[in-house]
Amino acid sequence: MAEGPRKVARVVLLDPDDRILLLHGREPADPASTWWFTPGGGVEAGESREEAARREVAEETGITGIRLGPVLWRRSCSFPFDGCRWDQDEWYYLARTTRTRTETGGWTELERRSVTGLRWWTSGELSTLRETVYPTRLAELLRTLLDEGPPSAPVVLETERA
Repeated sequence: MAEGPRKVARVVLLDPDDRILLLHGREPADPASTWWFTPGGGVEAGESREEAARREVAEETGITGIRLGPVLWRRSCSFPFDGCRWDQDEWYYLARTTRTRTETGGWTELERRSVTGLRWWTSGELSTLRETVYPTRLAELLRTLLDEGPPSAPVVLETERA
């Protein structure tokens, strides 16, 4: 079963005020272990990464009709979660929405056990956050994105392994 890392589409979802939407996650077996992360998830059979990005945002946030932009960043990561090791090849897409109200009715059983909420963050708020955020340089990456616009080609982020 050498299929390689799980293909993942993640979304840097910005509202009209340039706030980013993050989900608050936790390890189901250790609820004290928490972090913030962008919407997104695995690409399903027959699905493009762009289709996965749109589907995951709709399932995790209830927000549809996003304006999907370019791939901003790519990241390889490996981490333990819910009793398994996850090896992932993540592509982070820029997306815009005018809707800020979220709904969690589309969450999977695992998401219901591991996600405690969603929140819109300003760049300034994110830069002062003392909790873990993935990718780990998200505050800096978001500030650069807002100051300079999307990169001309996806930026490859450092590999993260936990």
